[in-house]
Amino acid sequence: MRILLDEQLPRRLVHHLSGHDVRTVQQEGWAGLKNGDLLRRAVARGFDVFLTADQNLQFPQNLAGAGLAVIVLFARSNKLDDLLPLVPAVLSVIPSVRTGEVRHVRLP
Repeated sequence: MRILLDEQLPRRLVHHLSGHDVRTVQQEGWAGLKNGDLLRRAVARGFDVFLTADQNLQFPQNLAGAGLAVIVLFARSNKLDDLLPLVPAVLSVIPSVRTGEVRHVRLP
């Protein structure tokens, strides 16, 4: 799967999502874009999944027609140490998430 990490997530998270082609918003040169533009560009570049901690993303955007799946992380902060415990759940969700679907990943 091709995964795009939102700009508020730590770039080092890329190294923990093995088995996937993972790029950051910054690597693509899209930092600062509004969500709608960002999602359109991600689809145009062939990304399958958008990984974010933006818990309000689904409300302003029509994600069902966005052309990719979204995984929203819920952690104490966006620091790598707080996100790493979510990685196993993210890796288990990725194969089953479908285009237009929003999945929430949090610790039990």
